[in-house]
Amino acid sequence: MELIKVSFEKKIILRNLMELYQYDMSDFEDDGENDVNEYGLFDYMYLDHYWTDEWRFPFLIMNAGKLVGFILVRKIAERETPTFSITEFFILRKYRRHGIGKEVAYKVFEMFKGNWSVSWLEKNLPAKSFWTMAIQEYSDGICFESTQAGNPSLEFIS
Repeated sequence: MELIKVSFEKKIILRNLMELYQYDMSDFEDDGENDVNEYGLFDYMYLDHYWTDEWRFPFLIMNAGKLVGFILVRKIAERETPTFSITEFFILRKYRRHGIGKEVAYKVFEMFKGNWSVSWLEKNLPAKSFWTMAIQEYSDGICFESTQAGNPSLEFIS
């Protein structure tokens, strides 16, 4: 598994994957919360910020030479020890449940040392299950539940 930082020139790849991700996520959102626009696109509103904000980090996920997803990381607080968050995380369905997601998460936690707050939509029970298992295992159970922007979250230190 390999993480590739997305250059501005490769932004279209992330934009295309983002459409698939937002389609998947629409199952967990309230009606009308994230509908397609007049062009039939979800059009992720923060995408351009990943090339204008120095504290946002976009990565493509490659496995055995194949593009399998993406992960977006951002710094959410500046303290003595920074706090990071995974803002969006997507593995194509055919590559799920093969350990790639956990490997990606652990690699990102190691890349960005500090405090972490990982959230998910309350209705997204697969995400809750994945993050609870992955973070408890990574942190040896040293994590706690909280809420970020109205969503359930787990906090821990990498």
